[in-house]
Amino acid sequence: MRSALGSTAALAVIIAALLFAPPSARPDTPLDNGLALTPVLGWNDWNAFGCAVDDALIRETADAMVSSGMAAAGYEYVTIDDCWSLRTRDDDGDLVADPVRFPAGMKALADYVHGKGLKIGIYSSAGLTTCAGYPASLGHEVRDATLWASWGIDYLKYDNCGNTGGTPGEERFAAMRDALVATGRPIVFAVCNWGVDSVRVWGPSTGNSWRTTGDITDDWTTVMAILDAQPAWAARSRPGAWNDPDMLEVGNGLTDTEARAHFSLWALLNAPLLAGNDLRSMTEGTRTTLTNTEVVAVDQDWGGRQGTRIADHGDQEVWAKPMSDGSTAVVLLNRADTAATVSTTAGALGLPAAPAYSVRDLWAHTAEPSAGAVTAEVPAHGAAMVRVSTSTTRPGEL
Repeated sequence: MRSALGSTAALAVIIAALLFAPPSARPDTPLDNGLALTPVLGWNDWNAFGCAVDDALIRETADAMVSSGMAAAGYEYVTIDDCWSLRTRDDDGDLVADPVRFPAGMKALADYVHGKGLKIGIYSSAGLTTCAGYPASLGHEVRDATLWASWGIDYLKYDNCGNTGGTPGEERFAAMRDALVATGRPIVFAVCNWGVDSVRVWGPSTGNSWRTTGDITDDWTTVMAILDAQPAWAARSRPGAWNDPDMLEVGNGLTDTEARAHFSLWALLNAPLLAGNDLRSMTEGTRTTLTNTEVVAVDQDWGGRQGTRIADHGDQEVWAKPMSDGSTAVVLLNRADTAATVSTTAGALGLPAAPAYSVRDLWAHTAEPSAGAVTAEVPAHGAAMVRVSTSTTRPGEL
């Protein structure tokens, strides 16, 4: 349940001080594989397709990532989720790509994706079976990592299903971490253990990202429920090691207004931005949302701390993230079923006192001067996203 933070000036000052203070020394060390120094940008087939994945889908998606402008906006990983293999390993103990779904084999598919200037990801689980019942990698970490590296895999989503033996998560995921490193190939390691088993403690030293909650679905209620869990994780995030509130549902069941709010908030959270829609047939509204480079830039910028909620007025909230240039990215969120005014101030955002401020609307791509007020009329289930910085242009001046 969300806590009501109130709106007093004193509380705003305390919250801002906590948000914008330099991160304290942390007992854990990020995974030192040199990867994901900014959150991963890409696509995963699961949200839109489930087990209906094959060679044609992945090739066509790689094509669409380029032709839609997503690659130019920074997206690069095309990831195959569950159900890609046969139901049994071969006589040597190797996983085998389903020859009907992937007739050319995974190496040829990886070569195609790489030929587009993109990278390719694959899926397994830290158990005996994947979530869909296919063979997984517990006890086969070195063999599987070596196979994926030989195919040219660049990213692994590693799930938490099939752990029938009760082996602790830290041990199971660390085994795959070490196996990936031993291949010598740079493979981003995405820990998908749903925020359980104390991953908040060991996640940063194990994966380049780790899930903070259960699975997302394409409805506003679930998106908001996942959002509510994120403030408790904010201090764990840093370059090379990111909190993961799960993949994007932009272009699936959300309205365009909801999708824009969802995308704004995930960017503010420094989340991996993994589109989960059909890139081949997305609407112009969906494409525009996913390729908003000003919002993507917020996700890719590390200002010392992940964004978090700094004010909660019931259905109206303020979320903020310090940026490396001294500005602050802000999401003014309206969770209600009717439109509402959502406001904050430069002082509450932790910005220094100044004669004026510039408030840039990251969706309208316009900037306005302000004496310190930051306010917007926000539609139902919507959000405004701005970037606030000090300015020498006072309100009313040309």
